Amino acid sequence: MAEAIEYEQFDQGARAGQASESDLDLSRLSDIPMELSVEIGRTHMTVGETLDLRVGSVVALERQAGEAADLLVNGTAIARGEVIVMDERYGLRVTEILEGNQISASTGTGEATASEAVAANS
Repeated sequence: MAEAIEYEQFDQGARAGQASESDLDLSRLSDIPMELSVEIGRTHMTVGETLDLRVGSVVALERQAGEAADLLVNGTAIARGEVIVMDERYGLRVTEILEGNQISASTGTGEATASEAVAANS
């Protein structure tokens, strides 16, 4: 005794028009707080090397001095820029906004070796 089920057909043209209008209205999201961070570099270390860190230890990062730092939103890089000091606080002057394919490529990990990471212990 199986009964046939009738599905309601949606008007694809009307729904597409409504979706584009709501996509354009991003003002509803403007009050949502987000945490941004600036990453100047990364490295890899073993547990032992991490336990050997002391006050005065220097951890070498894979980035070169003067290379742009990443601006991250929820751990994803969205822009790059130069670190500046303004009114005795650090800031980031944005020099590049990343596009879609650049964003996914920029979330890689550092390449510095662990032996390079702990350059000096006190």
